[in-house]
Amino acid sequence: MNRRIPDSYDDFMEILLEAGFSMSGGNADGIYTAIPLGWGDIPPPDTRIRWFTGDPDADPWQWRHRVLNERDDVAYAKVFFRKGGYITREWYPYFLAARRDGADFHYEYESGAISHYAKRIYAVLEANGAVPIENIKKLGGFTRKEKSRVESALIELQTKLYITICGSFQKISRNGAEYGWTSNVFCTAETFWGSDVFEKAAKLSCDDAYDAISERIYALNPDADDAKIHKFIMG
Repeated sequence: MNRRIPDSYDDFMEILLEAGFSMSGGNADGIYTAIPLGWGDIPPPDTRIRWFTGDPDADPWQWRHRVLNERDDVAYAKVFFRKGGYITREWYPYFLAARRDGADFHYEYESGAISHYAKRIYAVLEANGAVPIENIKKLGGFTRKEKSRVESALIELQTKLYITICGSFQKISRNGAEYGWTSNVFCTAETFWGSDVFEKAAKLSCDDAYDAISERIYALNPDADDAKIHKFIMG
C-alpha cells in the first residue's frame, strides 16, 4: 500500500487524484487511504499534518470542506463501510455502474430496495436541490423521535450513490456572527455531477466496473482482503 503521507492539502489532492478513491481518515479499513495518519497517531517530524488544528492546509479534517468548496471533480460522502470517503470524477462512473447496475431511484424504491425514510429525504432533495440537513428534516416532516431513522436513511442514500454531500452550512446569529458546528448540505448525485458521469456509467456493465475497481484496489493495496473489497465496492 502507498504509505506516502501528504504534507499539505495540495499534496493530498495529488495523491487522491492519482488513486481515484480513498477512505477519508487515517484508517484504511483494509483497503486504502490517501491519509495514512490517524488523528491519534504521532506525526513524523517531516510532515506538517496535524488533525483538528483548523489549519486549512495541514488539517485533514478541513480538507473535506476544501474539496467540496473548491473542486468539482471529487465527491465526499459516507460511501464506504458507512464512513466518509472520497471518489474522483474519473472513478465515480465505475462505482455507479457497480452499485446501481442501471437502476434508478424510483425503480429501486418500487422493488423494495429503498426504505420509506430514504424516499422522503430523496423527494425533498429532488424538489429543492441542495438542502442543509436541518431543512431536510423540516421539509420532510421528520420528528425528533425519527432522528436515528433519518441518519440511517441518509447513510443508505449516500452508500447507494443517490445523494452526496455538496457543501456545509454555518448558522448565523441575528447579530451576523457565526455560531455552532457547521452542518452538511446534501443534494442528489445527479445535481452534483451533471449528466456526463451518468452517461459514462451507463456504458459500463456491473461486472466490468467491479473488476476495474478491484484491480485498482489491488494496485493500491496488494494485501487487500476479497471480502472487504466486495463490501467496499458494493457498499
